[in-house]
Amino acid sequence: MEEQTIRFTDERGRRIAWAQSGEGPPLLFAGWWMSHLELNWGDPRFRAYVEALGRHRTVIRYDAPGTGASADGELPSASIEDAEAALAAVAAAAGARPADLVGASSGAPVGIAYAARHPERVRRLVLYGGYASGSGIADPSMRQEIVRLVRERWGLGSRVLADTFMPTADGRDREAFVDFQRRSASADTAARTLETVYCFDVASRLGEVKVPTVVLHRREDRAIPFELGRELAAGLPAARFIALDGADHFPWFGDREQTLRATLHAIGVEVDGEPPDGDRQESGVEELTERETEVLALIASGLSDREVAERLVLSPHTVHRHVANVRTKLGLPTRAAAVAAAAKRGLI
Repeated sequence: MEEQTIRFTDERGRRIAWAQSGEGPPLLFAGWWMSHLELNWGDPRFRAYVEALGRHRTVIRYDAPGTGASADGELPSASIEDAEAALAAVAAAAGARPADLVGASSGAPVGIAYAARHPERVRRLVLYGGYASGSGIADPSMRQEIVRLVRERWGLGSRVLADTFMPTADGRDREAFVDFQRRSASADTAARTLETVYCFDVASRLGEVKVPTVVLHRREDRAIPFELGRELAAGLPAARFIALDGADHFPWFGDREQTLRATLHAIGVEVDGEPPDGDRQESGVEELTERETEVLALIASGLSDREVAERLVLSPHTVHRHVANVRTKLGLPTRAAAVAAAAKRGLI
């Protein structure tokens, strides 16, 4: 594979470094609470993952203003509007319109904001290990404590984050990530970037995303809870949800092949002769619980959420949540489609 090419653009007076590698149609990649184009490229695992995508797509990555190779002496912005504008500036500089877009981790809300504002510029949207509202990642006291630890004791904070992001990695890989974090950002920059992760909130904009979307999430992800991925898929009108095995947040750790194959399928790439719309797309479908099946059966009989709630002695909100969980498990955008699919499969 050829080396990555790094270029620079700006948005609202702030410098943005972006990199291009691989070949084929454009694939915009927004993600990770901390990145550094040059240091990431020197990580064999990370590079192998990007190069695997680059065999099928021209991968376009960037460092958010104030971070990594985009460091300009100012702290990163915590505004989702600024983050979306930075992504748009990179897409324009790279000539990547329209493009497939992968939003990973804190890049997911940024990708959602971009797709909602510019649907004509996004062909497919893939969200990996993401969320709609950062407030759901942890309770307020825990969020404050982690930010304080990073700001005041960056050495220890970087180790805590390494344990969270890559729990199955060996000691050598964790030490390498600790070193990467401390070389990529000062304590103040890291703390502000982490605050940004928690501040991003696009929950009210999910309904605006009309492009085909696939949500991928590892079941035991310690950084971004699995339930946030399911809620994200449930709120997107045209989303399918695929549950992946593993606890590591980074897709280049753990079962890298599973996450890579799922991502490639989501952007329309045939893998090892298996078509993108083949059985692999349903590999993450989970079994419905007894209560979910009961709720779906009553809805299939024509009852409203309120009527189902009265029949089962539940709150309408609880019924709504059960229906949302069923839709994400079946990977379908509407309750009508979920009822039809469940009936076809003999689930109700």
